[in-house]
Amino acid sequence: MAMSLVWMGLALLGILQVQAQTRPQIPAPNLTRVPLQVNFNPNKFQGTWYVVGLAGNAFTRADQAQTKMYTTTYRLQEDNSYRVNSILLRGNQCDRFERTFVPKGQPGQFTLGNILNYGLQDYTVRVMRTNYNEFAMVYFQKSVDNTEYFKITLYGRREELSPELKENFKNLVKSLGLTDNNIIFPEKADQCIRDS
Repeated sequence: MAMSLVWMGLALLGILQVQAQTRPQIPAPNLTRVPLQVNFNPNKFQGTWYVVGLAGNAFTRADQAQTKMYTTTYRLQEDNSYRVNSILLRGNQCDRFERTFVPKGQPGQFTLGNILNYGLQDYTVRVMRTNYNEFAMVYFQKSVDNTEYFKITLYGRREELSPELKENFKNLVKSLGLTDNNIIFPEKADQCIRDS
């Protein structure tokens, strides 16, 4: 009996450790601290973007080796929502997924269409900064089981961006409470990246 209690206690401790590791330690910032692109132009923003950088409260530098560059394509719809397609390399397979981003509040801010189908309590997308033809920095925040996860994506119209833009990205994400350990620059991928 005593040995069973010891094993049960160890199992419970293991479960608590896993939960502690998956729950972010850095809280999501208040949206008032997250910049929003002035005079956002939805037509200019559409098209294909390479994911050049990622930062978030659920990322660590240890994830760098498993994270490959991928593409996301925004297609503007008649109702000013975007149909958003991404293609990621997972293992040896091209994994495709599609979402709809619906305007929410201010120009350049969106929520996820059919949010309940994803098991989320809330989902916000904000285009923070962009010059439309070279780069964009986009903020994503989701609420799952009363836990707030957030990430900032550095998009490029090409696979390479200047060191200055990458440094600006680092400074921006650090201003929102993240550290160097939360920033990833995905490795280039030869598969799946050009047919979104």
